[in-house]
Amino acid sequence: MPDNGYGWKGAELDLDAYLARIGFDGDRAPTPATLRALHRGHTTSIPFENLEIILGRPILLDLETLQDKLVRRRRGGYCYEHTTLFAAVLERLGFGLTALSARVTLGADGIRPATHAVLRVTAPGDDRVWLCDVGFGGGPLEPIEFADGTEVVQDGWRFRLERRTGALDTGLWVLHQYGAEGWVDRHTFTLNPQYALDYVVGSHYVSTSPRSPFTARPFAQRFSAEVHHVLDGTTWTTTRPDGSAETREVERSELPKLLAEVFDVPLDPADAERLGQASPPTR
Repeated sequence: MPDNGYGWKGAELDLDAYLARIGFDGDRAPTPATLRALHRGHTTSIPFENLEIILGRPILLDLETLQDKLVRRRRGGYCYEHTTLFAAVLERLGFGLTALSARVTLGADGIRPATHAVLRVTAPGDDRVWLCDVGFGGGPLEPIEFADGTEVVQDGWRFRLERRTGALDTGLWVLHQYGAEGWVDRHTFTLNPQYALDYVVGSHYVSTSPRSPFTARPFAQRFSAEVHHVLDGTTWTTTRPDGSAETREVERSELPKLLAEVFDVPLDPADAERLGQASPPTR
């Protein structure tokens, strides 16, 4: 059957390799329990990073490239890479899914571009609907049920989903996260379906526009039940579920070692040398 652009090419996925990458060895039936385990395994095993952009290389969203980078070479990626790969996994296992685009707000009042990727997911025989957000870099650990006012505590990390009314009386969903400053709206989204091609368009902006923060400096995240590490340029922040945080500055030359040891992002020697230069390489 020809590819009509509506699916995620789950049949082409090396499922065994992916499941080994995230440490999953449980039941593969498309149930809510399986979905929770897959989501937790993905978010805690595959880091968030934009280093290919900083190293002057394009971000490609075809499944073979994503498997090679995120699975075989054990690198990380940003939301479009994570979510596209996770969509292929869910499709392969028999879950129902709709891709969505979100606007990252982080408490800002002004309009932001829809440059974040999330999934609306269902399991056969179960009436519940789930928000899966494996590509933000800071959780949640597990899916959140799509219901107005849903509030979850996942190993101390707190999230809340709220439904509002958007433009033209459309439903607007807001994901909040609790931190040191209290509840903050993290991103907003509608249920307008997106497809793989839409993610390619959004990813092109994020990875090439001078207005995108990801084209300006290295960025990486590593999230777990116990701690959230963030590298923004040369600023390394460590946050825990209780809101306590530590921030320190590191030398550019320290980045390759820090990325490998803390963020679990291995770089080959040539890339490590380039990233450790005093200034980012030109693109």
